[in-house]
Amino acid sequence: MLELRLVQGRLLKMVVEAMKELVTDANFDFSSSGVSLQAMDSSHVALVALLLRSEGFDHFRCDRNHSMGMNINNVSKLLRCAANDDIIILNADDDSDTITFIFESPKQDKLADFAMKLMDIQNDHLGIPEAEYQAIVKMRSLEFARICKDLSSIGDTVVISVTKEGIKFSTRGGIGSANIVCRQNTTVDKPENSTTIEMKEPVSLTFALRYMNSFTKATPLSNTVTISMSSDMPVVVEYKIAEMGYIRFYLAPKVEDDD
Repeated sequence: MLELRLVQGRLLKMVVEAMKELVTDANFDFSSSGVSLQAMDSSHVALVALLLRSEGFDHFRCDRNHSMGMNINNVSKLLRCAANDDIIILNADDDSDTITFIFESPKQDKLADFAMKLMDIQNDHLGIPEAEYQAIVKMRSLEFARICKDLSSIGDTVVISVTKEGIKFSTRGGIGSANIVCRQNTTVDKPENSTTIEMKEPVSLTFALRYMNSFTKATPLSNTVTISMSSDMPVVVEYKIAEMGYIRFYLAPKVEDDD
């Protein structure tokens, strides 16, 4: 038996919206410790990893481990039927081929339920290794989203360079080039507005802006974003989800062709 109740239902809505541009179908893994997901995008360039810990839910019952295949677009359509302040409840019986989404109004005067067919999705668990990163930058998520959007009007790729001074985003295209630098600063009265850098050595890597802009769909989940980089390793762009977990996006760097 699976029963989940989330009073902050809009969190689930935002998580699904953050993923749906990248991931078509995915297995949601339910266990007593929470809900997790790992899925590649269709071109196998980016990876999404999600964790929602059981303690973050208002009620969480999972009698045995379940892996439930769902079409993310269909989940998004269902969740759009829920108001932002609705309580979201998920129910599924053992060995059932459907999962039920229940939306309950805060005053408990309206209840809607939708049963969705599950899918059989074969995908290997990738087992992401824990890595030590040469540079970890924490900055305002809105600022990061704005930078990615602005640069994509000029070029297709972004060079992200981290030094002790700050993090630099550069691009070039047919109309010219652009550089945006966010210097390290610690705003004491509003820590969420700070840009902080932990660096062992400088790093500079190139990424496709199309994917970076997809990752920023998770901006509503968190005031801050953490960007972890090491040479020749995928970048990790992480958004914390309240006190209950995170969504992480992994993207392999582009290898620049020598002209």
